[in-house]
Amino acid sequence: MNTLIIDTGCANLASLHHALKRLGIHADISAEPAAIHAADKLLLPGVGTASAAMASLTARGLIPVIQHATQPLLGICLGMQLLTAHSAEGDLATLGLIPGQTTRLSAHDLPLPHMGWNRVHATPGHPLFADILPDSHYYFVHSYAVLESPATIATCDYGVSFAAALARDNYYGVQFHPERSGSAGARLLHNFIHNT
Repeated sequence: MNTLIIDTGCANLASLHHALKRLGIHADISAEPAAIHAADKLLLPGVGTASAAMASLTARGLIPVIQHATQPLLGICLGMQLLTAHSAEGDLATLGLIPGQTTRLSAHDLPLPHMGWNRVHATPGHPLFADILPDSHYYFVHSYAVLESPATIATCDYGVSFAAALARDNYYGVQFHPERSGSAGARLLHNFIHNT
């Protein structure tokens, strides 16, 4: 299995790389289109702002490469938000691969960013959440979130319900950080590599 972490220029790649290594999964890190095309599984991590991430992807020539990927791709945190059509963070178009909009969290009186462990309610039977206990906790760090849509396969509540995970065709996304989410996160990464 040829697994590749896309080097977006805006993510802590080492943490994800080590999490996969602990699972016995070797993953290369690259921004080269040829390496991305040749991979069996792709991971798209991201931290920071949507505008900075889209600028970095544009500068690296990665937007059409990601948009035309045919293998399973997992967007993580900001990487998931970039898969949607639009982000209110900078009011800009994003990759448009999964229907949905990224908006600032309406957390009411709760502090932002939403940071720490929170419960995730996953759609029963989805392969991404196979063999994970229902309503498991995952680690979040974000101030923007994707509104629920038909592509939502898991939700989380933080003042408002938002999409914790998305899936459409070969594109998947999780708002939380599986590489920092203990056994549930490790199992989700395993499921993405082996079940999608």
